[in-house]
Amino acid sequence: MSGETTNNAGSQENSDGTDPTRRTPLSATEAGGGSSEHESTANATWSRLLAGNRRFAQGQPEHPWQDPATRESLIDAQHPDAAVLSCGDSRVPPEIIFDQGLGDMFVVRTAGEVLDSAVVSSLEFAVDTLHTSLVVVLGHEHCGAIQSAVAALSPLDEERLDELDRLVTDSPSPIIRSVGGSVLESRRAGLDDTDDFERVHIARTIERLVTESESISAALGEGRLRIVGARYRVSDGVVEVLSF
Repeated sequence: MSGETTNNAGSQENSDGTDPTRRTPLSATEAGGGSSEHESTANATWSRLLAGNRRFAQGQPEHPWQDPATRESLIDAQHPDAAVLSCGDSRVPPEIIFDQGLGDMFVVRTAGEVLDSAVVSSLEFAVDTLHTSLVVVLGHEHCGAIQSAVAALSPLDEERLDELDRLVTDSPSPIIRSVGGSVLESRRAGLDDTDDFERVHIARTIERLVTESESISAALGEGRLRIVGARYRVSDGVVEVLSF
């Protein structure tokens, strides 16, 4: 498992100043279209988000689509390009770090990107009703949920695996049950750095999301959806794209 920083491409504009990759509402026919169309939309959206993050990390945000005209155009409906599951950490607001605007992203945030039925249902709504073709699972550097899980598990010796497993599975805290499992899996793979714990947790969150949601699993299988894992570096503002 590895994470790497994408060499984000710069943003492009049409002659009228609009972004050519910003999505327009899909018709009913388009929403049920072929996998190649959805893949193209997802790739264009992800490229635009990474271009926005490059602007943000370089201190050159454009703050697009935040004007009164955009707000008024969204009164009756929303057509977000992407759904993002991210940590609730105040340092990691997706709309800001990807330099996006009103109506661009359907965002769900929980501590440590922890999944529950409400989170899964929210992402299913984005995919099935809003027809987003991209879901981003976004973790981050210096994650407090990871640090809490590490602290909870540290008193026990690594050789006492049964006790560690019970501590995780029997914990009253959903954060420890979810994030603690990622820490244990990382350690059993020979990893001992919190950066790696964060990357493993992103991968496990994606796996759980696909396993727990028949709807999202079906969208992946039919080519209607792309899921990407990413990790935001608080220290320099860059979003790593993770490959698993």
